[in-house]
Amino acid sequence: MTRHLLMAAAAALTLCATATYAAPPANVVAAVAEPSRPDADKQRDAARKPSEMLEFAGVKTGDKVVELLPGGGYFTRLLSAAVGPTGKVYAGIPESDQEKAKALATGNVELVVLKPGALQFPERADVIFTAQNYHDFHLKRLNLDIAKVNQQLFDALKPGGTLLIIDHAAVDGAPVEVADTLHRIDPAIVKREVEAAGFKFVGENNALRNPADARTVGVFDASIRGKTDQFVYKFQKPK
Repeated sequence: MTRHLLMAAAAALTLCATATYAAPPANVVAAVAEPSRPDADKQRDAARKPSEMLEFAGVKTGDKVVELLPGGGYFTRLLSAAVGPTGKVYAGIPESDQEKAKALATGNVELVVLKPGALQFPERADVIFTAQNYHDFHLKRLNLDIAKVNQQLFDALKPGGTLLIIDHAAVDGAPVEVADTLHRIDPAIVKREVEAAGFKFVGENNALRNPADARTVGVFDASIRGKTDQFVYKFQKPK
């Protein structure tokens, strides 16, 4: 009798787990599996968790997405595939990156050159996505007004739109100046600054957290490069 009860309990747990598990949306699955993705991108998937990031951001087919500072285009290519031909990706790049970024301007991806202190895009977005870049807004050489930057991000979103920020975590209480020395930022600073612009904090995804990272060395240090402790914050512009 006890054996039958245990088997029944195990079956119930299995059914419960099956019922609560939800596979990533089809557009996200297709974006990550896109055959044209470079092998170099695929090799980075284990560290960057693209499926989890796109799903958490809520990127849907047909969305208009702004990606701030796309770098080599790892997430640009994923976002482009996820929104599909009816969607649009506006890749916001600095003036100095125009030549390097030209290869990204294919299909539904349009380059938008950002002038210092001005984040302006052709239309309001459903999602603003930025990975490992928010700390750069605090670099001394840029001399940006962070309150103005966040207000411009707020204005660039549709009501109900999402702002997703992925960045390298500094130790709790670290001064904002570590952006220059370590290329990190205290997550509490990000939350405080973004909420001050009118955004509502929605939640955090822990897929990129790494407790083995002491958060005290620069992100390019060989001991931690590619394995930093990263926070993923989602904010929403109120409807």
